[in-house]
Amino acid sequence: MTVAPAQPYGYTRPYQSYAGLPIEDWTEEDRPDVADPSTVAWRLTSDDWVEETYEEITEAIDAFVADVDTTVVTTLLIGEWQESYSESSEPIVAKLVEHAARFPALRTLFFGAMSADQCEISWIRQSDLTPLLEAYPKLERLEIRGGTELRLSPVRHEALRVLRIETGGLPGEVARAVAACDLPALDHLELWLGVDSYGGDTTVADLEPILSGARLPALKYLGLQDGEFQDDIAAAVASAPVVARLETLSLSMGVLTDAGAEALLTGQPLTHLRKLDLHHHFLSTAMMGRLRQSLPGVELDLSSQETTDRDWRYVAVSE
Repeated sequence: MTVAPAQPYGYTRPYQSYAGLPIEDWTEEDRPDVADPSTVAWRLTSDDWVEETYEEITEAIDAFVADVDTTVVTTLLIGEWQESYSESSEPIVAKLVEHAARFPALRTLFFGAMSADQCEISWIRQSDLTPLLEAYPKLERLEIRGGTELRLSPVRHEALRVLRIETGGLPGEVARAVAACDLPALDHLELWLGVDSYGGDTTVADLEPILSGARLPALKYLGLQDGEFQDDIAAAVASAPVVARLETLSLSMGVLTDAGAEALLTGQPLTHLRKLDLHHHFLSTAMMGRLRQSLPGVELDLSSQETTDRDWRYVAVSE
């Protein structure tokens, strides 16, 4: 499955399409009349500073359910909510759980689909999102942006194929919960680990159950990205059982140096991969050449070569 987020994180205008569908924004001022609601991805937002939007996103959800045939809606984006830097997402989760029976066709949910100019990724206040997985057993794609106060509990979910968690700091508690989930259909797993100063206390040990692949028999894409300890992750990946069945491995966006790349080259073979994504790295030009020479049939993304200055190395996304 080819996966792209609803919008790349950064100071950018939101995408106009998502999961292969055009996006329609639902606001108090503009309630698009779409003949077939299954043909669009619906983005719900609120802003108490803008008159044409709902003050509370829970109001937007109630109005959406009342006015749209949500029984055929397949794709939903929860964007900016009022004061998302100080207001938890818990009421939004509760509202979506309350209306779960009204969304029998929902297969794709992006929770926190907002850009940096709306709210910095590490300012987004999330909550326990486990009830969403429990209330929507047919959900196939869940994307989450924001790690502050984010919580998950281990669950078994038969249908989930894509799980993406974008953070500037992934709590170890969340990483351990993901690792303890039984997700037999999961094809794509992507975790942005971030930095300690924004709550990113995930360790390699927390990721070991993921690297074993025992609970992820269908996994083809693994992204362990945006980490300060990317060399340690690379060393663990070099002997991880799950790698043998992957098509794409992403260790991008983090502080990967020649030491980590050396571990990849001297570990298990990676020639079976379709793609190895290492963009935003701190590799020397010589090491980049070795990677290209050693993996001639693999699509390599070595873009965004950062300075190799040892005094300051940084992940792509933190705040």
